[in-house]
Amino acid sequence: MISIIIGLFVLGLVLISFELIVPGGVLGVMAALAVFGAWTLAFMEYGVQGGLLAVILGVVVMAAVLAIELKMLPRTKMGRRLFLNRTLESTSQKPVATPDIAGKQGETLTTLVPTGVVVVDNQKYEAFSMSGMLEKGTKVEVVDYDNFRVRVKKI
Repeated sequence: MISIIIGLFVLGLVLISFELIVPGGVLGVMAALAVFGAWTLAFMEYGVQGGLLAVILGVVVMAAVLAIELKMLPRTKMGRRLFLNRTLESTSQKPVATPDIAGKQGETLTTLVPTGVVVVDNQKYEAFSMSGMLEKGTKVEVVDYDNFRVRVKKI
């Protein structure tokens, strides 16, 4: 019976190790079932003291194996492909405008109620009117900008 308990626990360790490499949850669930099965058999076969000893040993061994794997895996050839070792400095969208656009004048290309399109320096921008509704062709000044649009006011 001890060989079945140890076998289930080793199977759980192997499956949880593979779960780190091939995420998805299925291997983790199978690993948990194997380990809990080993612990259940230990409680049934050896009583409370044997079962608690199995749980404590299991948690310590599992923590040690995972710590070793997380320390060693990034240093292997395969681990370098799995782990991100550098950060990316990027954004999901290009900036709408630059800081020098504040204070420039332009004209509404569409009616702003309160959003629409303006032209500043022959460049189209999505805009938000700080002056309420503005008709097409109204002269505006850029007050500010954010990631998605410029804020304008009527001149």
